[in-house]
Amino acid sequence: MAASSRSLAPTSVSERRDSVWVSFGYFSLYRLIVATVFFLSVLLLGRTINLGSEHPVLFAWVGLVYWLLAIFFYAGLRKLRLDLNLQLTLQVVCDITALTLMMHASGGPKSGLAIMLLIVLAGAGLVGQGRLVVLYAALASVSVLAEQAYRNLAADGDLSDFFQSGIISAGFFATAISARLLAQRIIYNEELARSRGIDLMNQFAINQRVIRDMQDGVLVAARDGKVRQFNPQVEALLGVQAPSLPDVGAFSAALAERHARVVTLGREEVFLLRAPGSGKTLRVRLVPTRQEGDVLIYLEDLERVQKQAQQFKLAALGRLTANMAHEIRNPLSAISHAAELLREERRADTQARLARIIIDNSQRLERLVKDVLELGRRVKAEPEVIKLGQFLEAFTEEFTAREGIDRAICAIDAPADAVIWFDRVHLNQVLWNLVTNALRYCSRRAGSIRLSVHVFPEADGTELHVVDDGPGVPPGSRGQVFEPFFTTHSKGTGLGLYIARELCEANQAVLELLENGPGAHFRVAGRSEGWDDRIEEAAVL
Repeated sequence: MAASSRSLAPTSVSERRDSVWVSFGYFSLYRLIVATVFFLSVLLLGRTINLGSEHPVLFAWVGLVYWLLAIFFYAGLRKLRLDLNLQLTLQVVCDITALTLMMHASGGPKSGLAIMLLIVLAGAGLVGQGRLVVLYAALASVSVLAEQAYRNLAADGDLSDFFQSGIISAGFFATAISARLLAQRIIYNEELARSRGIDLMNQFAINQRVIRDMQDGVLVAARDGKVRQFNPQVEALLGVQAPSLPDVGAFSAALAERHARVVTLGREEVFLLRAPGSGKTLRVRLVPTRQEGDVLIYLEDLERVQKQAQQFKLAALGRLTANMAHEIRNPLSAISHAAELLREERRADTQARLARIIIDNSQRLERLVKDVLELGRRVKAEPEVIKLGQFLEAFTEEFTAREGIDRAICAIDAPADAVIWFDRVHLNQVLWNLVTNALRYCSRRAGSIRLSVHVFPEADGTELHVVDDGPGVPPGSRGQVFEPFFTTHSKGTGLGLYIARELCEANQAVLELLENGPGAHFRVAGRSEGWDDRIEEAAVL
């Protein structure tokens, strides 16, 4: 980014210089218009107006010379592009001299021509730089005061007129300085706008390049269905050739139908689409935006996603296998050692203790293998709408009966109409792992395990919370609770929470560990409606 800024700096300076020359051109054009008005007024109207009332010949000659100089300044020096400050100073001096002489020929400051000097100083302040504007104001003040002094000496004028000339001179300085400060502010804002414009153009170019090179298809569609922007992957994934000004229906009729639904409901939608043009199965996500009601449409090749997921799964399986080998080795060593001792031991009590070691480690191996086999069930997810109130009651009855604990330990708080989109067997397994974990650490008093349900209709979301009154998860272990084979319990396999999270992902839900409340607090966030996993056949136009 630094290199890019350096390369853009010269262009910014050049553009600023051009902007100043444009303003200078307008200033010269204004002079030409004013000089032309003065010259034509004397030439056509003569003495019918107040201009040149005291010295008409002087006014006429000064007006002619001023008009010729204005033409020269506008047409000649502007093309030569000499030093800006030199040209401006020369022109302002001519303005002050000409306007002062014409003011003298018209009766002095009372003629009103002193106002024209204020306009000249204002224009010079907007175009000029540095302290030159103060010099221009000083020259104008000296000219007006000198004209008033000459008038008083030559015609015995009223000394009170000096007060009016002094006020006009003060106005010269105020106008020149104010115009210069305003010009500085304008230049700053112009440079800021230009800099931000360059940054915006660079960012837009980067965004264009990123979107163009994305592997996923991206469309930006307006509320009326007109496509504002799309990348080449859209045509490749859908197998269509888009027209010059496409709408969503030009890509897919099913896509247009979903777009209209998202615009009406104002919420995100996800569905699967089979594109007849390419034969690909796509995962489509439509996201409404707040800016002008546009909708972002993402097209994702499901086959590519599945391949990536398979690669991740294979890598995870490799780590899981290595950990399993380590976990199985310990109980096998204990079993082998206990069997050797049992062969040599003759006492009955020692034989019973060694047999117990063998049985316990065998059961641990059985649980480990059972948990690993559960991982294979996540690919068989068949979600359905489950009424959580009835489901939790049945689950609690079964769990407490099998564990041999009091039913009052588990407290249920679920609205009667609460539902979740989940595989029934998977949800039972997830809850069994979470409640088993809570049972290990809770006080086993009435209500020590709380199962609560929260429904969010506006987002089609349902949350299932499992909270116990135990000591909670230590801060140092919070980042590891979902890792395979991580456990703080002597008889645990460390796969319960890992399997629960995998099963939630298979059902497009999220399992999270929240802050202790006061014990461990887990949340399963799912949907009350399905993602509509049925493949929709769409006619691609």
